Amino acid sequence: MGLGAPEIILIIIAILLLFGGKKIPQLMRGLGEGVKSFKEAKGDADTAVKE
Repeated sequence: MGLGAPEIILIIIAILLLFGGKKIPQLMRGLGEGVKSFKEAKGDADTAVKE
């Protein structure tokens, strides 16, 4: 059950229709910041467990 090119294209079109072209960079920036803070918190937790 993989995603092929047609499915990915439909998903991208649906996202553009829902959020518009101007909101996409803001959404991606927020997602990137969230992933970054999650990785930092994970690293802090790993360090605390090792100590």
